Amino acid sequence: MSRKMAGVTLQNDKTAAAQRMVAKPTYDWKNGALAKLVKEKLRVVDLRPTRQRISLASLLFVAGDRHVTVDQLFAEAQALKMPLSRATVYNTLHQFVAAGLVREIALYGSKVWYDTKTGSHCHYYDEDRANLFDMPVDLTHQLKFTPPKGKKIVGVDIIVRLADDDGQSEA
Repeated sequence: MSRKMAGVTLQNDKTAAAQRMVAKPTYDWKNGALAKLVKEKLRVVDLRPTRQRISLASLLFVAGDRHVTVDQLFAEAQALKMPLSRATVYNTLHQFVAAGLVREIALYGSKVWYDTKTGSHCHYYDEDRANLFDMPVDLTHQLKFTPPKGKKIVGVDIIVRLADDDGQSEA
């Protein structure tokens, strides 16, 4: 009887282990709650909710305002085993820019960031860590600009570049 009990216990352990393996978190791009919200967001801007668009939009919009590069978003997609190529990430981000879902910010050379906060606001760019982030206080409303005749201001972008302070102040 103890052998049988040991066999049952062993079988239960194997079943429990199999259930734990099956219970890994997976991304449901078709019917998950986040996917449903993202589908509606895409439809509002007249983008067909394809698997690729839903997957990438879910990564972009799940955690509030974000600043990402193509490489960063591609790495996140790979980590989640999303079947996407780097070219798909690049093309989809450009579609999102054209639809007004994200804003493209080109920084000094070939570095391009995509910002999920599309209105006018200010940024810091940490050159030492290659990191773009929002300033805690938006200063754009404090600035006074007079556009040239026949033009109107459609947005204000301010990027303040930062570097580590090595303890030596400039005189």
